[in-house]
This record gives sequence, C-alpha cells and structure tokens, in this order.
Amino acid sequence: MAASALEAKAHELVGQLGPNKLAAVVQLMEVMIHDDIEESDTLSPAEAKAIAEADEWSKHNTPIPHEEVLAEFGLSVADWEKMSREP
Repeated sequence: MAASALEAKAHELVGQLGPNKLAAVVQLMEVMIHDDIEESDTLSPAEAKAIAEADEWSKHNTPIPHEEVLAEFGLSVADWEKMSREP
C-alpha cells in the first residue's frame, strides 16, 4: 500500500476511536517517533532535554486526549485533519 493510502487509512481509523483509545494510540505513536528520534544523531541538547522532560511527565500523569488539547484552541479533530492535509 502506498504511503498516502496508508496515511488516509490511519486518519480514517483514528477518527473512529473514542477518547481513551485515541489517547493510547497517540501515546504509542509518540513512543514510536521518540524511538526513531533517539536512533538519529540530529538531536540538539535542548531537544534531548525536552524529550526527557516529556517522558518523565508521562510517567506521572495521565495523557491528555488530543480532542481536549484541540478544544482548548477552539478546534475539533475534523479541523485538525483538514489543516494537516493542507499544503
């Protein structure tokens, strides 16, 4: 499957998740991205510090669902998806 088709499928599936499952998927994706970042040598000291702080925070706090973060800015998931598709 082509990358664009995979992205479309991922967006479709994520859009069907409830808040708790969506939070779990977001956390998984953050771990996956974090692992990719750790494997590269391109992190600045400030970036490494920010990641370490975020990792420490996540050990002691419940993840904030994406919908809640967006709502604080007056946005919905549909708004976010539209913005992420725009060039």
